[in-house]
Amino acid sequence: MASSPKLFLLFPISFFFSLLFTSTHSRLSPQTTTTLDVSSSLKQAQHILTFDPQSLKPTAHSQNEALFFNSSSVFSIPLLSRGFLHKTHHTDYKTLVLSRLHRDSARVDSLTTKLLLTVNGVQKSQLRPLTTEIQPEALSTPIISGTSQGSGEYFSRVGVGNPAKQFYMVLDTGSDINWIQCEPCTDCYQQSDPIFNPSASSTYSPVSCSSRQCSSLEVSACRSGKCLYQVSYGDGSFTVGEFVTETVSFGNSGSINNVALGCGHDNEGLFVGAAGLLGLGGGSLSLTSQIKASSFSYCLVDRDSAGSSTLDFNSGLPGDSVIAPLIRSRKVDTFYYVGLTGFSVGGQPVQLPPGLFNMDESGNGGVIVDCGTAITRLQTQAYNALRDAFAKLTQDLPSTSGVALFDTCYDLSSRSSVRVPTVAFHFGSGKSLDLPAKNYLIPVDSSGTFCFAFAPTSSTLSIIGNVQQQGTRVSFDIANNRIGFSPHKC
Repeated sequence: MASSPKLFLLFPISFFFSLLFTSTHSRLSPQTTTTLDVSSSLKQAQHILTFDPQSLKPTAHSQNEALFFNSSSVFSIPLLSRGFLHKTHHTDYKTLVLSRLHRDSARVDSLTTKLLLTVNGVQKSQLRPLTTEIQPEALSTPIISGTSQGSGEYFSRVGVGNPAKQFYMVLDTGSDINWIQCEPCTDCYQQSDPIFNPSASSTYSPVSCSSRQCSSLEVSACRSGKCLYQVSYGDGSFTVGEFVTETVSFGNSGSINNVALGCGHDNEGLFVGAAGLLGLGGGSLSLTSQIKASSFSYCLVDRDSAGSSTLDFNSGLPGDSVIAPLIRSRKVDTFYYVGLTGFSVGGQPVQLPPGLFNMDESGNGGVIVDCGTAITRLQTQAYNALRDAFAKLTQDLPSTSGVALFDTCYDLSSRSSVRVPTVAFHFGSGKSLDLPAKNYLIPVDSSGTFCFAFAPTSSTLSIIGNVQQQGTRVSFDIANNRIGFSPHKC
């Protein structure tokens, strides 16, 4: 009986220390927040609907000189958002967003299909074209090419041919094949520059069917000893033509000869504006591989902006970069995988199973950094944990119904700005990257609906998209297997 009072006294003492520890822990780890400028985002959304690219003066470029760089030369070319070239036909911002999300979903499906084909051992020799009415002597659209890449939201400015003609080209880290629209056109879409004329270039040279470049294509054919290529995209777009080598120049930085690229005579779909595509993936036919770049970097401006930044080669990582491992797959050489370990919301770690984002021996899993995908896709388990952590700390914000692939949205029509919990990517070894609020809460209409800009995927592959990359210089240090993220370097 004498022991009972002691037990009674121990309980309140332990409860007191529990409260003290909790209070101290809270003071040591306060919730971190950042400001979302609602008014500025909505103003920009309205501006992109009325913005006319023709009102801007063409970007100045020096005539190509007799300068030729090597793999260690540093050079830079302009990088612009899609809106810089192509006036939108949408009359309201919500339909523009839905159109973007539709293209984006098609791209993600195609990237995951590429991975699925590879890890299941489907060889390029097993891919067969589907006979259509494109043209008897040309390649036809395949059922699945394995090289579907998507729509492309950012353009760079390069010269093609000798003498060089300047063209806007889609930038794509999720693909390898470079190509440009060529005369004569069986079917060409509208672009802002004149269509490339091979006969006007002294360095245009068809690739033979027996060449290494031709055998490296996933879908190819042979006609009169010349290599034909075909690339199909997730949104149904495709390009068909001759595979050739040409001189490619980069402003007044210099030129490089014998770059393998597609000369597309039949190009159909949703490309509009750009003359073709620069493949910056890790495969042997990508521009980065062909020029033997040791590194490259880009900074993506807001895609509703008419501003511009640069695509730089061999420039090294900025000193303030958050550095993460660059991981290469033995199965898919195109993709750039990053060593993502988790997230935090409001300064508190999101609880995830260890190794959730690891890539296994078969090539499944992993996280890639892709400038052509807009919305970051996460494995469902990871997405649910991240979303729930964010929603728990934003219960004071008025919620509204989901939009398209977004299930967590807010009505901010009555606010000019709001404080929201910070969202950060973690890369191990204590390295983390805090995202600006506008990189994860984005407007989906012009009336004030903002959505949490992440989405789940049933695939094992996760993708860090360009909405989360905006305003950050992303550097791919190929030589040292590192990726650097440096905010505010546009």
